[in-house]
Amino acid sequence: MAWDEWEQLKADAGTGATATRLNQGPAGSGGAPGGSTTADLRTDKKEWAKAGEATRRLDEPVGAALGKLKDGQSGLSDGHGLSAAAQKELYASWSRYAKDVRKRCQSLGRILESSGHDLAKSDEALKGELDALKVVYVDTEAVGGRPGGR
Repeated sequence: MAWDEWEQLKADAGTGATATRLNQGPAGSGGAPGGSTTADLRTDKKEWAKAGEATRRLDEPVGAALGKLKDGQSGLSDGHGLSAAAQKELYASWSRYAKDVRKRCQSLGRILESSGHDLAKSDEALKGELDALKVVYVDTEAVGGRPGGR
């Protein structure tokens, strides 16, 4: 960008001559409290409820996996040396993680269902509920887990 052009842009910004243009519909067309619904935005309470129910039902296969994980642990004891101790530690870690995934599915499912039943809920309220889930169920980092060991 040429220096003169930059100086002109700075001068325009200082005087308010530069207009901000937003890619949106005309004022009062929706999206804000008191606005009307836009024609292309549609939602269906039944679909929200179905999504919530399906998400909550994800706890069933996770529960089955937890059962298989527990069955795989049967017969191991601390007397089998280092390998058994490592297996026990790994089992405890995965069991805790799978239980958290199960609870997370149930919580998220309830949020989705309630959003369908109460479409008047604000985006901020819904985002607050979802952010609260993130705090409760903090995921480990993708590679290497949390820094600082266990």
